[in-house]
Amino acid sequence: AGGYVVVSSVSWPLPEEGAAADELHSSSTEDALPALLEEAGGLWKQSYPASAYREDAALGSGPAGRQPGQGATPSRMFSYRREGGGAPGRAGTARYLAHYNTWGFVATRAAQGKIQGMPYGNCLLLSDGPVNNSTGVPFFYVTPKDNTVADLLKNPVASLTLPEADGNFCRKNVIDLEDPRCARLTLTGQMVTVPPEEVEFAKQAMFSRHPVVRKWPRSYEWFFMKMNIEHIWLQSWYGEVSAIAVEE
Repeated sequence: AGGYVVVSSVSWPLPEEGAAADELHSSSTEDALPALLEEAGGLWKQSYPASAYREDAALGSGPAGRQPGQGATPSRMFSYRREGGGAPGRAGTARYLAHYNTWGFVATRAAQGKIQGMPYGNCLLLSDGPVNNSTGVPFFYVTPKDNTVADLLKNPVASLTLPEADGNFCRKNVIDLEDPRCARLTLTGQMVTVPPEEVEFAKQAMFSRHPVVRKWPRSYEWFFMKMNIEHIWLQSWYGEVSAIAVEE
């Protein structure tokens, strides 16, 4: 089923009283209810294996090639082709999330105040390059007045979480944004100031994806940071967290 995602099992409202309720309760089995509730143009949709959608003319199968009357029994699950997601596989999903996310959740170790030494989180705008030039390296436009940046200047170790919720895939396929099937990528490493020879690229990366930052008040002493990635973790299913090699 590569390239597909199960969106959700199906539920339906039951009538509270009357003949329809009696009929439903008398037929309350997993096999009988879908057939009983099915209506033309209703919510039931047939699911197909990944092979049914392969663009191989030799297969001669798939939804378009179904004969009348075929698939009369409705599926109990929704399934859709997974559009987007970049290259196949876990590394491809990680590259996709690193490029198409425009913000991320940064966790640091607090270096000041009553929470000194405790975890501290913040959401920051980011870009790994212009739309047509993905690098996989997240760049940030930050100010030392931000508590997160103040923490990083004392202890550069941080983690960055990039949720698939930033795109349209989860919403389009009716997956709750906090559902584990809505993938999330966590990068850990060192947050460092962008060296002078990379500043021009950092400007292109951030300003092309976030034009508004050009108008931010200069009195805040903005500068560019990036993450030198050391570890990559991808969660893309229930309980499954995969380590991905940085080289990939």
